[in-house]
Amino acid sequence: MFPAHKSSTQQFTEIDDIVEDIVLLRNGSACTIIEITASNFALLSKRDQDTKIFSYAAFLNSLTFPVQILIRNKRVDVTSYLKLLEEQENKTTNSLLARQIQLYREFIHEMVKINVVLNKSFYVIISYSPLEGGTAGGASAPKSQSSKETHIINAQKALRSKAEAMHGQIRRFAMSTKTLEKKELVKLFFEIFNESAEGEFDASHVEENLKSVFVKSNVAG
Repeated sequence: MFPAHKSSTQQFTEIDDIVEDIVLLRNGSACTIIEITASNFALLSKRDQDTKIFSYAAFLNSLTFPVQILIRNKRVDVTSYLKLLEEQENKTTNSLLARQIQLYREFIHEMVKINVVLNKSFYVIISYSPLEGGTAGGASAPKSQSSKETHIINAQKALRSKAEAMHGQIRRFAMSTKTLEKKELVKLFFEIFNESAEGEFDASHVEENLKSVFVKSNVAG
C-alpha cells in the first residue's frame, strides 16, 4: 500500500503575506489594489458619457508605470431577497401595498429566470518590483528578517506614492476609489480562489491563519 500524500492547493498561490494594504508575493514583488465604484454608463447623458471617455483616456495616457485592470462578474443569488419580499408581503396589513409587493416579487422572480443577475466589481492593481530600489534589491524574495522589513518599507513607500497619484486620476471618471486594507484583501482573494465554495467568508480567519484562508479545500494525491 502506498502512503497517502496530501498537498494543499495553497502552495500554488503566489501570495506570501499581506501587511496593511500591501500584498507581498513569493517572487519578491508586491502590489496594492484599488477598488473602484463605477457609475452606470448607459444611464448617463451623451455629454457625461463623453466626459467619462475623455477622462479615462487621460488616465491611460498619464500612466508612467504598468497597472492591471480587473473586472469581476459575480452571480447574485436573489433567493434571500425574494424570501424577504414574501415575508414583507405577508406581514403588511395594507392590501394595496401587499399587492404591489407581490407584483414586484413576481417580476424579480421572472426576470432572474431569463437573465443572470451579475454584480460587477472593478479594481486597479499597482505592482512593485524590488528592482525599483536599485539592482541591490534583487529579483527574489528577501530571506532575512531585516531585509524583509526593508523590502516592506520600500514597497509601501513606492506603492502608496503611486496609489495617491492614481486616486486623483481615477476619480475623474469613477464615483469613488478605495485602497483595500488587509481584511478586504483577504476577503477578495478568498472569493477569487473559492468561487464555488458554499457559505460566507469568515473574517475571524484572517488574523488566525492568514496563509490558509485563501484556498478552502485540499487536493488529495
